[in-house]
Amino acid sequence: MRRRRNAKIIATLGPASMGERGIAKLFAAGADIFRLNFSHGARADQKRTLGHIRALEKRCGRPIGIIADLQGPKLRVGEFTDGPVRLEAGALFRLDLSKKPGDAQRAPLPHKEIFAALKPRMEVLLDDGNIRLSVVRCGPDFAETVVVNAGELSAHKGVNVPAAVLELTPLTRKDHADLRFALEMGADWIALSFVQRPSDVAKARKLIGGRAAIMSKLEKPSAIEHLEQIVEMSDAVMVARGDLGVEVPPEDVPILQKRIVLACRQAGKPVAVATQMLDSMIHAPRPTRAEASDVATAVYEGADALMLSAETAIGDYAEDATAMMDRIIYRVESDSLYRKLIEADRYQPQATDADAITTAARLAARTVSAAAIATFTGGGSTTLRAARERPHVPILGLTPDPATARRLALVWGVHAVLTKTCRNLNQIVDMALSVAVSEEFAASGDALVITTGVPFGVSGTTNILRIARVE
Repeated sequence: MRRRRNAKIIATLGPASMGERGIAKLFAAGADIFRLNFSHGARADQKRTLGHIRALEKRCGRPIGIIADLQGPKLRVGEFTDGPVRLEAGALFRLDLSKKPGDAQRAPLPHKEIFAALKPRMEVLLDDGNIRLSVVRCGPDFAETVVVNAGELSAHKGVNVPAAVLELTPLTRKDHADLRFALEMGADWIALSFVQRPSDVAKARKLIGGRAAIMSKLEKPSAIEHLEQIVEMSDAVMVARGDLGVEVPPEDVPILQKRIVLACRQAGKPVAVATQMLDSMIHAPRPTRAEASDVATAVYEGADALMLSAETAIGDYAEDATAMMDRIIYRVESDSLYRKLIEADRYQPQATDADAITTAARLAARTVSAAAIATFTGGGSTTLRAARERPHVPILGLTPDPATARRLALVWGVHAVLTKTCRNLNQIVDMALSVAVSEEFAASGDALVITTGVPFGVSGTTNILRIARVE
C-alpha cells in the first residue's frame, strides 16, 4: 500500500463512511489518517469505528493514524419566542444573560465570558458571520449593539467575537469526558479546538500525559498572535479555515494559511490544511476549478496533510472526493515547479548535531542518487527531522513502537513501517535494506541513506548517518 505522493490525506468519518466497508474504500482511495469528529455521533459508534480502523490496519499491514477531534466550547445564542427573526441594518439589538426567549429586539446569550471581554466598537458575528453587530454599550451581563448588515437569526446560531480573547478553556466538561474516552480507545492524535494561547496547549498536554499527540487547531485570531509559541508547544497544527474564515476577513485567510504552514515547516512540526477543500463534491462528482487550485496551493506550500470534512463524512461522493484529492496531490508533486518552490522555502538547520546529520542525509541522498532515506526512530524525532528537510526521495520511518508509526502516518513524505527492535547499528542497516526492498522502494544495487541515534531508544539523539547498498 505504498502511496506515490508526499502530502497525506485526512478523511473525516460520518454517516457516509462509518461502516467497515466505507472506511476500507476511503483507505483504498487514498486516505492515510481518519478523523473522528466528537461534535457528532454516539460514543458507541465512535468505538465501533475505531475498531474497524484497527482491523483494516491489521489486514493491510499499514499503520493508520486516528484523530479524535474535540468539540471545544460552542458559543451560541439561545431560544426565540416565535422562531427566526429578521434583523435589519441600522436597528438596535440587545444581547444579554437573561434566559427569556428572544425576539427582533434582543436575544439571550448564555456566555458571561463574552460580555466580560466586550468593549464598545467591537464586532459580534452571528451565524458564521452572516450577521454583524457593532457594540455600542456593554456591561457584565449585556451588550447593546447596532446591526451592521441584515439577516435572519434563529435559535442556537453560532457567535464569534474576533477581536476578543475570551476567558474560556478549550476543554469543556464534554471535552474532558470525550478526551478520557478517546485516550481509552487509543486515539493517536487529539485535535484541540478553540486554542487561543500557549497555556491552552500546556493544560491539554498535562491532561493527556503523553498518551496521544496534540494537534492544535488554529481558528482564532488571538492564536495567530502567539503562533510561534503554539507551534513549539504542539505536536502538529491544523489550519482550521472554517472558524478562522469567520473571524478574519476572507482576504486574510490565504495569508494566514501561508504563515502557519511556513512556521510549522520551520519548526519541523506537521501541519494540516482543512475546511471546504473539495466542498462541492459533497453533492457533485467533480470539484470546481477553484477547489482543485485550493488543494494544489496547499501542496505547493508544503503542507503535510490536507483534510476532507463533510466531503467524506456526509457526502454523496466520499470515495470519489478522496480519490480526487489523491490525484491532485500526485499531479502537483509531479510538476517541476513543485520541487523549486519546496527548495525555495527551505530553512537553515539549527546548530545541533541532529540537524547537521539530517541535513547531510538529504544532501547525501541526492549525491549518491539514493532510492530513499531510512530513519530508525523510537519516538519519531529522527523521522520528523528528515521530513523537515523535504528531501527529493521518500522517507522510510522505521520504528518498533506502534503509536509512533501511526502518528508518523500524518507526516510529509513518510512511509511508516512497524519493525522489530534493533539493538545495534548493523541490525538497523540490515532492517532498513530489507524493508526498502519488501516495501518496493529499492532494488539490487540501489543506495539507501540511513539515520538513527545512539544510545538507541533515547528520543532526540539523531547522531549517525550510514550509506548502504542493496546487494
